[in-house]
Amino acid sequence: MDYLWLKALHIAAVATWIGGMLAVAVTITAAGSKAADEAAGRSAILNAMRRWDRRATTPAMLLAWALGLMLALQGGWFTAPWLMVKLAFVVLLSALHGVLSGTLRRLVRADESSPPAILRHAPIGIAAAIFAVVVLVVVKPF
Repeated sequence: MDYLWLKALHIAAVATWIGGMLAVAVTITAAGSKAADEAAGRSAILNAMRRWDRRATTPAMLLAWALGLMLALQGGWFTAPWLMVKLAFVVLLSALHGVLSGTLRRLVRADESSPPAILRHAPIGIAAAIFAVVVLVVVKPF
C-alpha cells in the first residue's frame, strides 16, 4: 500500500481510537458523580457508550496498531529511539483503553456502582500522552 494512504488511514484510526477513549473516560467520570446516580438515563448512556467502544473504538485501536507497525516497517524506524518512546506511550494508552473498557463493562453490569477514583484523571492522561506522541512523531527529537 502507498505510504501516504497508510499514513492517512493510520491518522484516521488514531483519531477514532483516541476520540472514543476520551468519550469513555468522560462518561465513566460522569457516571461516578452523584448527579449521574439520580439520572434515569444512566444505564442507556452506559450501554450506548459500551456499544460504541466495542464497535468503533476497539477496532480503531487495532487498526491503528496494524497500520502503525506497517508504517514503521516501511520507514525502517524500528531502531529509532523516538519510535521506542512513542511505542511506550502507545502501549500505555492501549492498557488504559483496556482498563476503561473493563470499567465500563462492570458499570453496565452493575458489578460496581462507581468507578475507581484514579480514572477521574484518565482524560488528562490521554491528552498528555497524545501530546507526547505527536511531538515525538513530528519533531523526532532523538
